[in-house]
Amino acid sequence: MLAVCGLTQRFGGLVALDDLTFQVEEGMIYSIIGPNGAGKSTLFNCVCGIYRPDRGAVRFREEEITGRKPHQVARRGIARTFQNLELFRHMTTMENLMLGRHLHRRSGIWSGITMFHRRSRAAREEVEHRERVEEIIDLLGLHAARDRYIWQLPYGTQKLVELGRALATRPSLLLLDEPAAGMNFEERQDLLFWIGDIRDELGVTIVMIEHNMQMVMGISDRVLALDFGRTIAEGTASEVAAHPEVVRAYLG
Repeated sequence: MLAVCGLTQRFGGLVALDDLTFQVEEGMIYSIIGPNGAGKSTLFNCVCGIYRPDRGAVRFREEEITGRKPHQVARRGIARTFQNLELFRHMTTMENLMLGRHLHRRSGIWSGITMFHRRSRAAREEVEHRERVEEIIDLLGLHAARDRYIWQLPYGTQKLVELGRALATRPSLLLLDEPAAGMNFEERQDLLFWIGDIRDELGVTIVMIEHNMQMVMGISDRVLALDFGRTIAEGTASEVAAHPEVVRAYLG
């Protein structure tokens, strides 16, 4: 589903990604680990079109998407969450989730003006989008937060809202950047189940950056370990956790 081939990204004299190559098969939960500064979020930014890599290629379902703009990448079925929350704090959970449906809107401004007619195209489309968002609220257990402003919600719930907004785009590939960061033990356990359900029930392939090794070990089909933008190990979670280079990178 996703192939990264010889990806290199430099920022002046700093090499953030150094000839990085790996593949993600459809249906996988693929985790990427590494110490801070290893190039993990830079990789996501290259895949999503925020950065244009200096060298190499990103392919999604055999199509090269290197250098595509973020909205073009999203239209092809790739969604992501961010390490730092990127929500609209003075909008409700429902409103933030509805923003994820923007890519699928077909009616324009003029048809939107007529939405007060129940049988208008824009009204029917609005109902369709709201039904999709309600399914996500059910999946992630966000009923209590549905009509509350983002600034009123605890941090763990805000992380779920951002996950829900990404799901609202109806992706086939979901990139999660440290989804468990800031969550307590109970919230992380719930997140494990939700990520499994997203893969199993929605058929979404997941690539996840995560520092919590217990979570990585518990859910990953395959793990890639990075250090200084290079691959130091790839394999099953147990294989990577026992690799001497991974131990060295984490423990020194």
